[in-house]
Amino acid sequence: MALSDAGGTLASPFTIINRRDDRTDVEAITDIIGQYEVKQVIVGLPRSMDGSLGMQAGKVKDFTQKLCGYIEVPLEFRDERLSTVSAKRLMREASTKKTKKKTRDDAIAAALILQGYLDETRQMKPEQGTFD
Repeated sequence: MALSDAGGTLASPFTIINRRDDRTDVEAITDIIGQYEVKQVIVGLPRSMDGSLGMQAGKVKDFTQKLCGYIEVPLEFRDERLSTVSAKRLMREASTKKTKKKTRDDAIAAALILQGYLDETRQMKPEQGTFD
């Protein structure tokens, strides 16, 4: 999971929610949404390299449909193809320690997905300095 600054300029890795069951996971996400006053949720959608939606994407959509029943903020999907590959490359380039590697890769991948969304949104609305 990643969060952006209040102005919607910079995404940062935040935490990893290790999947347990839908109820526990939804509760963890809704707690973060409330605590950090999240205005919009961006969900990485795992597409195949040809752009099609596979079994994992179906699981993501099923879960987010459940999540939407508990949140009042808009939710949008983003293609997450190659986000973990990019995160691993960034980590290698930064020469960080290998401890908790999977956790760090996933959090960085989430930040890359969110940053891509923020950058696109800013390009579409250059006159606005805030993220809504």
